[in-house]
Amino acid sequence: MFPIIRPAIESDFDGILALHARNLYTNLSPTELAGGFVSNPFTSDLLGQLLGQDGVFVAESESKIVGYVLAGDWNFYAQWEIFILMISRLPELKFQGRELSVDRTFQYGPICVDLAMRGSSIFPQLFELMRSSFAPKFPIGVTFINKLNQRSFEAHTRKLDLEIIDEFEFNGNSFYTFAFLTGTGIDSGDRATITGHIK
Repeated sequence: MFPIIRPAIESDFDGILALHARNLYTNLSPTELAGGFVSNPFTSDLLGQLLGQDGVFVAESESKIVGYVLAGDWNFYAQWEIFILMISRLPELKFQGRELSVDRTFQYGPICVDLAMRGSSIFPQLFELMRSSFAPKFPIGVTFINKLNQRSFEAHTRKLDLEIIDEFEFNGNSFYTFAFLTGTGIDSGDRATITGHIK
């Protein structure tokens, strides 16, 4: 049975946070890090803020959250210093001939899929629902990937075909910045069931 890909509701928060904690950088061994990781801790309050922007999406299988993706405007993400640095660099960047600014772009991420479900269509399907949902508000999405996170890099370049627009250093780590158009769909092969917004 294919998972359901849908906008999140508040009752999904415990499942999202449990999946997030299992994949948090500080909770993983060096061997486990090779399978991919998420960088920043999250809380129910932070999820609630993004839910208010319609920026939380989940994959659900047999009543269990097996994937999620978050997205929102720069005002939300500016709570973290790394995003303040990214914001400061936006005016120097272009993507496919378009100038970037906080008004024309939004931040996507993190995205996480349960270990048992990796390699399935969940990752691109979550991304596609997020992208199409934000298309009416922003023409361009932006995200960063730690250069140590090779699995995430390969997924974003191979499955999603995102483009690198910048590289930067922060707290002793090296990062790529990626960008994508919100108005362009992707072919993700076998499709999960995608549902519309739940209010």
